[in-house]
Amino acid sequence: MNHNNMVGRYFNPALEKAKIPMVKFHALRHSYASIQLAQGRNIKYIQNQLGHSSPTVTLNVYSHLLKDRNPDAATALEEQIFGENEKSKPN
Repeated sequence: MNHNNMVGRYFNPALEKAKIPMVKFHALRHSYASIQLAQGRNIKYIQNQLGHSSPTVTLNVYSHLLKDRNPDAATALEEQIFGENEKSKPN
């Protein structure tokens, strides 16, 4: 499908009909990927949804949106190794 044809014939008219402000088609794609990453979706799932050739491509494009650190993962690892979370133990 030709991008310009699809945007001109279907996408822009749909925005107008829905009374949604004009937005670039690719911006919606980026927003979708950003929301999926924020919700913690699996990178392989996102890669498939976006049609990227590999998860590496997806990570190269969207890695700036990933958190620098993941306290939930650190807590889960701690609990796996040491059992109960230290914070939940009574003093």
